[in-house]
Formats: sequence, C-alpha cells, structure tokens
Amino acid sequence: MGIFMKLNYRRTFLIGLAFLSISAFWQTYDNIIPLMLQNTFGLGETVTGVLMAMDNVLAIVLLPVFGALSDKVDTRFGKRMPFIVVGTVLAVCFYMLLAAADRSANLPLFIVTLFLLLVAMGTYRSPAVALMPDLTPNTLRSKGNAIINLMGAVGGVYSLIMIQLLVGDRNATLTYSQASEAEGAAGRMNYTPLFVSVAALMAVAVLILVLTIRERRVKEKVAQEVEQYEKANGLSASESEAQESNPAPARAMAPEVRRSMAFLLVSIFLWFTAYNAVTTAFSRYANNVWGLTDGGFASCLMIATVAAIISYIPIGQISSRIGRKKTILIGIVLMSLCYFAAIFAKTYEPWINGAFALIGVGWASINVNSYPMVVEMSKGADIGKFTGTYYTFSMAAQIFTPIFSGLLLEHISYATLFPYALAFSMAAFFTMLQVRHGDVKPAKKKSVLENFDVDD
Repeated sequence: MGIFMKLNYRRTFLIGLAFLSISAFWQTYDNIIPLMLQNTFGLGETVTGVLMAMDNVLAIVLLPVFGALSDKVDTRFGKRMPFIVVGTVLAVCFYMLLAAADRSANLPLFIVTLFLLLVAMGTYRSPAVALMPDLTPNTLRSKGNAIINLMGAVGGVYSLIMIQLLVGDRNATLTYSQASEAEGAAGRMNYTPLFVSVAALMAVAVLILVLTIRERRVKEKVAQEVEQYEKANGLSASESEAQESNPAPARAMAPEVRRSMAFLLVSIFLWFTAYNAVTTAFSRYANNVWGLTDGGFASCLMIATVAAIISYIPIGQISSRIGRKKTILIGIVLMSLCYFAAIFAKTYEPWINGAFALIGVGWASINVNSYPMVVEMSKGADIGKFTGTYYTFSMAAQIFTPIFSGLLLEHISYATLFPYALAFSMAAFFTMLQVRHGDVKPAKKKSVLENFDVDD
C-alpha cells in the first residue's frame, strides 16, 4: 500500500521567517525612505525617484549572482544559511546607520549607507527564497510556497502597524523636533523607533531560523523521506527529479504564441508601472495632498495588503471557472476604477480605504494568474528563459516608473499620480486583450492553502 507525503508545516513556517524579515524591510523602505530623502535632505521628486529605483537596478544584477553563488557554495552550515545570516547582520547594521544618517542630516553618509544596505539585502534575498524548495519535497512545494507568501505578508503588515504606531508617536517626535530646531530641522520625524522595531524583527526572525533549522541535517532528512516515499510507492527513482535532470529538448515557440507572449510581457511592464508608481509615491502623496501625517497613510496600504491575502481563495475559485485572462482583466478594471476615483479625492475620506481594498483584490487577481500564463505559453520551449524574462519586465517597470512619475510629480504636481497610474493600467488592459494563449483554466486547488501560492 502506498504512502502519502505530508508537508512539515512547523518547519516550513520557520523557513518562512527569512522571507518575513525581507518583506518587513521592503515595506519600510518603500514608504519611509522617500520621506527621508525629501523632508530631511530636500531632494526633488526626480532625484528621489532615481534613488528609489536603485534597488531594482541592483536586484537585476545581484539576485541571479548570489543565487548562483549559493548554489555552488556548501559549508557545514549549509548552502543558503551563511548568506542569510551574513546578509541579515549587515543589513541590520546598515539599516540602523541609515537612521543615524537621517537624524544627523548627513546626505553623503545617507547615500553611501543606502547603497550598502541595498547590496546587503541583495546578497541573501535569492538564497532565502531558495531555502524552501531546497528543504521541501517537489510534490509539496506549492503548499510550501503558499506558506512563504503568507509569512512575507505578515512581515509587511507588521511594518505597516509599526509605521502607524511609531511614526505617529507625537511625544517621541516632539522631543526630536524640539532638539532639531537649533539645527534647522524642526518638524522632521524621528524614524529611529520605527527602524529599531523593524531591525529587531529582522534579527529575531533570522535568529529563530538559525536556531531551529539545521540546513544540512534537514536536507538529509528530506532526502530520506523522499526515498522512503519512492520505495513505498514502487518507484526506483524520483520521476519528477529525473524529468528535471533530463528535460525534453526545447522547441521553437509558434509565431502566434510568441505574439501573445510579447503582449503579455508588455502588459506586465504596464501594470507594474502603474502600481509601483502609487506604492512608491503614496506616503508623500498622502502627506502633501490628503494631509495624512504621522504614518496615517499606512492604514490604506495595510488594508490593501490584507484584502489581497483574503482574496486569494475566491480568486483561485474564480480563475478555475472563468480562466486566467478574464480574471486578470477584471483585476485591471478594478484597479483602474480605483485609480480613477482617487483622482477626485482632494482630502482623505473613509471610502478611500474601500478603494484600496479593491486595489489589493485587483493586484492579487493579476499576480495569481500572470506568471502561470507565461509558464503555460513557454511549455515545451524554454520555461527557465521566459521565467527570467518575466522578472526582467517587472523589474524594468519598477526602475522606470519611480523616475518618470517623479518627474511629473516634481515639475507638474502631485495631482498627476493617479492619472498616471490610470493611463498605464488602461494601457495594460488593451494589451492584455491581445493575449490569445496561456489561458488554460487552472485545476481546482486540492487544499485551501494552495490558493495562496502566488508565484511572484
């Protein structure tokens, strides 16, 4: 009688602590660093946009390099763990130094530290993501990836809560502001408590990971589990591993499929351009246009994040019934309507939270289905190549949009933000209409958890 392999949930949640740490950092990076650049150093929107795009430029170079290095390096602590530990220690140190540079208004120190911080984050992001598939049997990686995504969401929500609590702490801020008046920096926020709280989470999360997960030992244990499973089910070797080691020869993609792939990749660039413009500039927009101060902007972003998490399950069900393309188009329409409505909001109103919840649902609708369409169209050709291309287009958008949208914000007005997002979002709708392939209706998930498997 055959046996079934079961996911070790405790182990997978512990592995996910690395991604939780990373997500907590990026949430504060996207929302707080632009405020520092403008409020502390008086930089314009264009320069701020250029600096905010730097992480994506570095990511294109660093992620594949350190991912490949961690494939080759093998120590008594494992392949991935040394990168995770060293990268986290460096990141935490530079993160706190960045807060000090902001407090002292030292721009050269701030820029150098920011660069070193982004390099440190780039050294362990790929190894941290690769740790889960390394320590999880092939057949269980979908569920494992779902847990990793959920852990990342927890890290992001933690940072948003800390922004609300600590950036909004007027007593702490007042003390700093009063002390800064002599230096000509009155009214600036003291972000040190926020940075301490996030740095502490990063350090504690990775410390727990190191103390509970012995990479080499766990990898050997997983190999034994797979071997037992194969023997019990009459398999002489892992069929999935054999297929991965000896894939079928790639064949040329048909012209009509290549056309659909091209339109899909353009769509990916366009909707990332729209969405990332809003997420990168939102803290400044909410401050300058809606008058949301003391971290109040974080509530909108937290609502969008939570709404996206909750919507994964119904989105998975909808996709299985109407298909990927229609679900993506519905997501684009939802986001476009919200961008359109936000154009007319001159002050913060309660309905804006509802709009951001819909933006979260729309973004989840796109993310759940777009990468699987790329995989479906590249099946039998070169899946690895087009997976890399997918991330190239998404990262290129995140390099382009902070700079271009920053030019508009600086030289025209903040009122251009949501029209900008609406224009690129609607452009993505029309290019997506031209995609004719990859729209296989996904199989219904075997468990509720698998609906959280986002793939990107």
